[in-house]
Amino acid sequence: MEFLLALAGSRAQTGGMVGEAVLGDGGRCLDLEGLETLLRVLRDRSYRVIGPTIRDGAIVYDDVASLADLPRGWTDEQDGGTYRLRRRDDDALFGYAVGPHSWKQFLFPPHTLLTRIRRTEDGGLQVSDGGSDEAPQLAFLAARACDLHAIAVQDKVFLQRGAQDPTYATRRENAFIVAVNCGEPAGTCFCVSMGTGPRAEGGFDLALTEVLDGDGHRFVVEVGTEQGAEVLAGLPSKQARTADAEAADAVVASAAARMGRHMDTDGIKELLYRNYEHPRWDEVASRCLSCTNCTMVCPTCFCSTIEDTTDLTGQVAERSRVWDSCFTLDHSEMGGGHVRSSNRSRYRQWMTHKLATWIDQFDTSGCVGCGRCITWCPVGIDITEELQAIRQSDGG
Repeated sequence: MEFLLALAGSRAQTGGMVGEAVLGDGGRCLDLEGLETLLRVLRDRSYRVIGPTIRDGAIVYDDVASLADLPRGWTDEQDGGTYRLRRRDDDALFGYAVGPHSWKQFLFPPHTLLTRIRRTEDGGLQVSDGGSDEAPQLAFLAARACDLHAIAVQDKVFLQRGAQDPTYATRRENAFIVAVNCGEPAGTCFCVSMGTGPRAEGGFDLALTEVLDGDGHRFVVEVGTEQGAEVLAGLPSKQARTADAEAADAVVASAAARMGRHMDTDGIKELLYRNYEHPRWDEVASRCLSCTNCTMVCPTCFCSTIEDTTDLTGQVAERSRVWDSCFTLDHSEMGGGHVRSSNRSRYRQWMTHKLATWIDQFDTSGCVGCGRCITWCPVGIDITEELQAIRQSDGG
C-alpha cells in the first residue's frame, strides 16, 4: 500500500521511511520517568493528550494525564465477533493491539456543528458558523502503524482531493503524533498483508518501541519531525545502544510473525471488479445485520450525512454533519428511491469500495489491516475470509 506522509497546511510532516525518519544522533531511550515527562511536556505545550485507557471493558482512546491512566499489564484477545481483556505476565503499558476506537473520531468527529441560526428578540435571524472557534491541539499517544496509514488515507480524502475539509485540516495540522510500534497483534490483525505495519515507517513526530527484558523497562525512540526532535531534546533520555535497537527490532519482528489473519491482495481490484454477481454476496448477506459496526470502527470510512434540528422553542436551528454508513438504507436514497435496497448490495458496495474502487479514487486501498471490522462484527463476518471465498471460485 502506498503510504503518504503528506500533510496539507503550514506544518508539513518531514518523516520518511525507517532510518530516514531518525534525526540527530541515531536514537534515544526513555525510561518510565522519561515517558511521564513526555506527557507533562505535551500538556505544558497546550496539547490535549489522548491515549489508551481502559473503560467499559475495552482499551479505548481518551484523555491521559499520567502513566497511571494507561492499560499497564493488560492486553486484548480478539477474534471474529469477540473482544476480551486479560492480564499480561508483565507490566507493559502498550501490550495490546487496537480497540474499537481509532484516531478518526478526533480528526473527523462523529458530530460537527456546521451552522447555528438563532431568532433574535427583534424577530431577526443571527447566523453563526458552528465550528469557527474550534482549533484543538491534540497529541495522540500510542498510534499504531496501521492507524498512521489510515490517517494518511483520510488525508487524501479530506485534504488532497478538491476542496479541503476545514475541520479536519485544522485538527490534522495541530496534531502531535507519538507512535508506538506494535508488539502484540490481535487474532484479527493482518497489517503485514496490507504493507501497513507493524512498524511505523513515517507520519509521526516521535515513535516508541516498548522493550521489557533483563535490562529493564524502556522505550526506544525514533524521531520523525523537527518538532519531535525539539520535544525529545527536553526529555530525560539516554543514547540508544546497539542492544536496544536490536531488542526493539525483535519486538516488531515477533509481532509481524504472529498476525492472526492474512489477505491475498494480488490483483485484488480486478478480482472484485469481475465478480459483482458472485454467489458469495448472497451468502454473506444472509448473515449481515446491516448494523454499521464495521464502518463505525473502521479508521478510514468517511461517509457522513447532514442533519437539521431545532430546539423545542423553535428559537434555534442547527445544521450538523454526522457520521453515516453505506450499510444504512437511507445512505443510497435518491429521487427515484434507494439505490442499494438489499443487504447483498450494501455489503458488496462496502467491501468492493474498500478493496477496489478506493484504489481508483485515491490511489491506495481503503483497508489498513487493523481487523476492527472482524472483531466488532456481531456475527463475526471476516473480510479476509470473504475475499478468499471469492478468489477460490473466481473464473477469471
